[in-house]
Amino acid sequence: MQATQPVTIVMVEDEDAHAILIERNLRRCGITNPIVRLSNGREAIDYLLNKGQYAGRQRPLHLLVLLDLNMPEVDGYQVVREMKADEKCRVIPVVILTTTDDPQEVQRCYDLGCNNFVTKPVNPLDFAKTIQNMGLLINIMSFPSCA
Repeated sequence: MQATQPVTIVMVEDEDAHAILIERNLRRCGITNPIVRLSNGREAIDYLLNKGQYAGRQRPLHLLVLLDLNMPEVDGYQVVREMKADEKCRVIPVVILTTTDDPQEVQRCYDLGCNNFVTKPVNPLDFAKTIQNMGLLINIMSFPSCA
């Protein structure tokens, strides 16, 4: 990552095994950024909008959200809706990282304002390669300020 623009990666993933694989493979391709792992959509909304247990905390200036769709409490669709309705959060890039590849679900996510949609492959080796490729992209991305 560019030293002048550190980005915090917010990984919203309810499956522990997926979260471990995602972080491990991001690290393998050189991602050294902080990764904040949140387990459900409600926690993500609270973190991103400084609500609940995160009220009063200063949010990092640059964020990237890796978001699963199917989670307990609040799903990924609602997280994107609430992010894009908030003046400061709407600029945060959102990458949907989920098991579905249904074209209607892909379109729905883009209609809500996600920036990228990545399907998690079932095969563990393909999953690892997909995450590593995403990490290579993250390494060259620029991120807007959400202050």
